[in-house]
Amino acid sequence: MTPSNDSVISVRHGAVAYDGRPVLRDVSLTVTAGEVIAVLGANGSGKSTLIRAILGLVPLAGGSVELFGTPLRPRSRALRRQWARIGYVPQRLGAGSGVPATVAEVVGSGRLARRGILRPPGAADREAVTAALRAVGLADRAADPVATLSGGQQQRTLIARALAGQPELLVLDEPTAGVDANSQEAFADALRGFISGGGTVLLVAHELGPLASLISRCVVVHEGRIAHEGGVPRPAGHHAEPGHDHVHPHGPGDEPVGLCS
Repeated sequence: MTPSNDSVISVRHGAVAYDGRPVLRDVSLTVTAGEVIAVLGANGSGKSTLIRAILGLVPLAGGSVELFGTPLRPRSRALRRQWARIGYVPQRLGAGSGVPATVAEVVGSGRLARRGILRPPGAADREAVTAALRAVGLADRAADPVATLSGGQQQRTLIARALAGQPELLVLDEPTAGVDANSQEAFADALRGFISGGGTVLLVAHELGPLASLISRCVVVHEGRIAHEGGVPRPAGHHAEPGHDHVHPHGPGDEPVGLCS
């Protein structure tokens, strides 16, 4: 798989093992600028490990990763520069974390990779925070302690934190898991604005819900391998019933109902 000139992510024959147990096996994937890629799969399939390997959070046992054309080498100066171009929202991380911070303060921390730790926030930082809060529908909660927010609002705060850094790439690990419908819609609206500005998105999901119309390509991970790549299909049978939006990952040989086809 040869990455194009506008390649944002390039994984070639990537492999990851935990305690000698293979988790990812010979995975190759290219994400180009402006794409919105959904990574789908059952629990334990390796989809979140793929995201973490792309970001250098888990070491590769084989293969290679490039971000924006730069080879992924842990602790390299070039890789640290690339982090300013990435907004990352990890899986099921509460925004409160026991710290008595306001919503605006949490979102403002998303500017650190861009401005540096020692430099105080300036007008551009404050404007970016305001815009990010507006994008996720929390502008009226900026001064509130983040611990007072609902779970869905806390997740929106973390997404705003990622947006505040004005990244070129958003990486989101199950951003709508356990999140209320209003927060899912607010997140979809925020993502729509990011995409319209030319942003690239890589997200892990169990359910696409209101995000389905934004997805340009699905990648299905099964037993540590990419089992399928394709578009988001129209649901069939009971999957088309009102209120049913769950994405059901299937292994090779199973009928991919409600998945990419």
